[in-house]
This record gives sequence, C-alpha cells and structure tokens, in this order.
Amino acid sequence: MRIGFAVPLAGSWATPDNMARVARRAEDLGYHGLWTFQRLLYPQGHDMGPTYRSVHDPVVTLAYLAGLTSRVRLGVAVLNMPFVSPALMAKQLASLQAVSGGRLDAGLGLGWLPEEFVASGVSSERRGRRAEEYVPLLRRLWTEEVVEHRGEFYEVPPAHQDPKPPVVPPILLGGSAEVALRRAGRLADGWIGSSREDLGRIGERISIVKEAARAAGRDPGALRFITRGVTRVRPPGAPGREPLTGSFEEIRQDVDGLAAQGVTEVFHDFNFDPEIASPDADPKESMRRAEAALEALAP
Repeated sequence: MRIGFAVPLAGSWATPDNMARVARRAEDLGYHGLWTFQRLLYPQGHDMGPTYRSVHDPVVTLAYLAGLTSRVRLGVAVLNMPFVSPALMAKQLASLQAVSGGRLDAGLGLGWLPEEFVASGVSSERRGRRAEEYVPLLRRLWTEEVVEHRGEFYEVPPAHQDPKPPVVPPILLGGSAEVALRRAGRLADGWIGSSREDLGRIGERISIVKEAARAAGRDPGALRFITRGVTRVRPPGAPGREPLTGSFEEIRQDVDGLAAQGVTEVFHDFNFDPEIASPDADPKESMRRAEAALEALAP
C-alpha cells in the first residue's frame, strides 16, 4: 500500500505558502504522491458543499510544486476530458511531465456538473464515447512523430506535437458506473475512486476493473487502484463511524482494510473536511490539524 497526501487546494487554507509547506514535508516523510483535483465553477445556490466553493487549478498547482520537490509523485484526480481538446491536454501534461522530471500521475474523468459543460462550450452527452477516443489519442500525441486523426468527436490535421514527455504519464481513469470501470480496465493504467466512493464495497469495483482488463488481454496485476481518502480526524469510538473518520489509529486500520480489498494506493485528502477546507475556516488552525495528520499518518 502506497500512501499519498492531498495538498491544500480548496478553501481558506489553500495558499501557496501552505501548499509548499505540505508538499515539502510530505516528501521528507516519504509519502508516495501529492494530489489535487479539479473544479471549474461553483454554481450560485448549489448545495455541493463548501469544499468546491474556492478551488485552485490543479495543473498550475502541480507545476508550482514540481519546482519545490524532487522525488514525490504529482497527481490529479481528476481532470475532466470534455472540457479541453486532446491536443491541449496532451501539450499541458507533457510540459508538466517535463518540468517535474517524469513524476506526473494523470487522472482523467468525464465531468458531472452541467454548468461546467455549458461554460466549457461542450455537450455532456456521449461523454463516455468521447473518452474512448480521447485516451488513445493522448497517447499518440505523446509518442508518435506525426499524428493525424479524424474521429467521431476530435480531429487533428497531420502535425507534430513536441516536445514529447520524457516518460509517457500513467493515465488513471475515474468513474463508478460499471461501464466506466470496464473502460478503465480496457484503456487505463489504473482506476481512481471518487470522494463519494463506498469504501466498504470498493473491492467490488476493483474486481470489475480487473475482469475487464483480463478480457482485453491485459495484466490486471499491473493496474493501480487508487482511493481518495476523505479523511477526517475525530474523537475515537464514534458509533456508526465512517471509514477514514476517527482517531489516527482507527484511520490507519481503515487503510489496512482497503489494502485487503485490493486498493494499492490511498491519499489522505483534508480538502473534503469542512472543518479544515471551508472558505470560512481559520487557515492557521486548518494547517495545524493537517500537519499533525501528515506526521501521524506518514508511511
């Protein structure tokens, strides 16, 4: 089991100084990866919660952190493919892979918020079919000298896109519907669970991904299975306690339970704790609590 940590990305604690503090300390403590996520808009009056009210761009954040670290991997869970063209996505991620020295983990998703599709000028319909075309095209743009593509959704005239990334970034797909899980097994280097994942049944999702990989002639054992840990430190022994909520010891036991279900990587994400990542939270207190967890939950 590899352990990662999400950098401050949402709310009042998400300042450049705090991002740097968490990133450097996580690297010193031996964490496997630093993680971010994407939120373009918070529609007026929406009830999705305080985490999404104020969120930095993940690609820019990871580029900043790439210059402050040297070993820890840099992940995004996830960038939504429909919002930008494959050519633009390939160019940005190739550059991020270059400036980070090959440390990028590229988590990709389909998006779900209607207002973000409207603001991006793209339809939300058939986005699964878009992904089937998008992922192979990304890999072609990263590896082929001249790319020409005329597909159902995307077109690339005969062209070079350079510089190529020093190493092709792993592509990790999100999604919880069975069709999305099977897509990850067929096309991706791994699967990322969402912040709303039922952690008590995540092994069932992993089995579907592995079955699809096996049916496609791929090695299921080579895939990565990553869980966003919506981690909340609370007093121990609470009745009806949710996984990754409780004392540090309870949280560590939960991580062991996830490993038993087939999860290969967990990253603790305090951006989804409203007591820490709310726009109204005290940033100093948020950092104090997050840094205590960073030390206590280190691999």
